[in-house]
Amino acid sequence: MELKLKPLKTSVLALCVFAAACTAQYRNHGYMPSEEDVANIIVGVDTRETVAETLGSPTAGGVLNDGGFYYVRSQFKTVGPFRPDEVSRELLAVTFTSNGTVANIERFGLEDGQVVRLSRRVTDNGLNDISFLRQLLGNLGNFDPSSILQ
Repeated sequence: MELKLKPLKTSVLALCVFAAACTAQYRNHGYMPSEEDVANIIVGVDTRETVAETLGSPTAGGVLNDGGFYYVRSQFKTVGPFRPDEVSRELLAVTFTSNGTVANIERFGLEDGQVVRLSRRVTDNGLNDISFLRQLLGNLGNFDPSSILQ
């Protein structure tokens, strides 16, 4: 009787391990201030310093020193050996006027995002599908022994 239960226990244990490996795992990245903290920011009154004190340091700042504050939080889902998939993204953008007071507060989600194509600029080497061996053999005739002796 003991011998028959052992394979059953092993197969149940293997099934549990397999099921646990295929469960979804979630990871959070970034920081998003709470709704209560954002409600404390008054447009036209608060400055960069008071926003940083109330909401905390931003995830990213504007391109220039006078740019806005951006708070970004993303959530990724990973199932088994597959690559992580971004399931949610929140962005809080706080923009400022030229004198440093809050001009606008906006929230964006993953559905508001757009795919941005990055261009890749590569310098042309002028070789047009010439193999390494062909380059090597083509350079044999261009060798001048007198340049080495001098």
